[in-house]
Order: sequence, then C-alpha cells, then structure tokens
Amino acid sequence: MKERVFSAIQPTGIIHLGNYLGAVKQWVQTQKHTDCIFCIANTHAITIRQNPQTLHATTYNLAAILLACGIDTEQATLFIQSSIDAHTALAWILECHLSMGELSRMTQFKDKSQKHPKNINAGLFNYPALMAADILLYDVDSVPVGDDQRQHVELARDVAIRFNHEYGETFKIPKAVFPTLTARVMSLTDPSKKMSKSDDNPNSMITILDSPETVRAKLKKATTDSLGQIAFNPEQKGVYNLLTIYQSLTGYNTESILGEFEGKGYGTLKERVGEAIIAEIAPIGERYAVLSKNMQYVQKILQEGARKANEIASVRYTLAKERVGLV
Repeated sequence: MKERVFSAIQPTGIIHLGNYLGAVKQWVQTQKHTDCIFCIANTHAITIRQNPQTLHATTYNLAAILLACGIDTEQATLFIQSSIDAHTALAWILECHLSMGELSRMTQFKDKSQKHPKNINAGLFNYPALMAADILLYDVDSVPVGDDQRQHVELARDVAIRFNHEYGETFKIPKAVFPTLTARVMSLTDPSKKMSKSDDNPNSMITILDSPETVRAKLKKATTDSLGQIAFNPEQKGVYNLLTIYQSLTGYNTESILGEFEGKGYGTLKERVGEAIIAEIAPIGERYAVLSKNMQYVQKILQEGARKANEIASVRYTLAKERVGLV
C-alpha cells in the first residue's frame, strides 16, 4: 500500500507564496506517489472570530485555488473539515487524555494569545487536540509541517501512544516531515519574520492570485540591504529570502544562481525573482478564474472528497469510542 499523508490548510484569506512553496506545491508533487488526504481546516479557523459569510466564501474559494494549483482528486482526497463530524467528536475523547500542562506549553497558543488578548478562548487552548484528531482519524504515516507545527504533531504522537497503551492498538503513530529549503518564506518587507496572511502590510506577501503587475510592484519594494552583494548569506535576510524564493521556483542549484547574478545588482535580482513568481502563479490564476465561475463543480468535488474521507474517519472514530466505553 502507498504511504498515507495528511495535510491541512486554513481558509483565512488567499494563500500566499509561502503557503504555496512550503505546502501546496509539495502536495501537488506528493500526490503522485502517496495516498494524500488534504483538508480545508475551517473548524480550526473559528478560534479567531470570523465573519460567517466570509468564512463560508473563503472556504470554497480556497478549494478552487487548491484545484487550480494542481490538486488532482483522481489521485488525492480533498474535503472540508467541518463536513466530517468525527473530527470534533474524536477531539473530545483526546482532550480527556491530554493534560492542561501539555496544552499550555504549545507555542502557538502563547503566540495567538498575545496577538488576540481579548479572545483567549477554550477552543484556542484545545486546538492541538483537534489537530491530533485530524491526523489520527486517517491512519496516516506522515504529516508534512513547518517548524511552527512541530509541537502539534509531537503531541498527536504522544496522545496516540498513551491511548494505545491504555486501551490497546487503536491509532497509527504518525511521523512529522519537515520541508527544508521551502519551509520558511519570509516577509518581503520584514524578512526577519515569516510571510503571513495576517500581516497588515499587503506588500509583505505575494498572494497566489496577484497579477503580474502587482508582483513586480511588490518585488520592487522588497527589503534588501546596503551591501550590494548577492550571496546565500543568512545574515543578509532580505537578499537571502529572495534567493531562496528564486531557487525554490527554478530548481537551480546555488552555484548556478550565484553565477547568474555575478556582477548584477539588487534590481536585477528583484526583477528575475518577480518573473519566476509570475511564471509559476499566472497559470494558477487563469485556472482559478475558470473554477471560481463554476462553484457547483467545486462543491461536487468536495462532497465526493468528504464521502471518501468519512469512510476512513468513521472506522477509526468508532473504534476509539468503543475502546473508551462510549455507547
């Protein structure tokens, strides 16, 4: 049997270049040789207050974007998290096997609590239990994540091992896999922090649906430095970020890239990075334009994905429920 992989993404705004290079592009490649289950994590999104109509629309828009990026539902399963009740049902069982101390140590809880001090809700605190349920429901072998999600996969492993020890073999123990080069695409305006959908400065990120003109304009404003040296030097955060993006998109090795830019200035670097981005995302934008006009087709794909996902999830949830004595 193929190795099974689970990945999820929240429908909070249009995905940006960091999301695409760090996750979605790899999903498209991974689906060719593994059994992939891809989830639009809309239930996770409501730990922060959302406009209901906006969340509903962005959920379907994200599905259309993922399909435009190349997610092939003949090869992979794509579904909306809230369409499978077993996610929240299993999360409750897992919460009863996690301690307050374990949950309070989660870095993301601390970070989001600082960003949203007026909305430190129980869902935000219990978020890792739901993420563990997302993973454990599908008997997955691996979960591709960035460094900021490492703790959550480790917690999913811990609670699965604990549950299996107490009740007998119930869950497969997943492993986390971490992308290397494309794991961290940084903000264009402040390359000391990750590119983020929540950034108030629109010039800090390239969205997957940006027009060629918008991409070029944002790259012109991208932060570099005063050294005038194009090198893969992590200390030159802005230049390093641009080179990393360029390498991720072109696949060129470090030596080739440095040769290409030898004697060139930052203007040339920004221009070529911009053109590489445009070459990658312009076809996605064109496919999205078609799909966004046919949301019934997108919804049909998601319904079929939910049916397939539920067949797997219901088996694992039913077993867990029986193991703890629930009728």
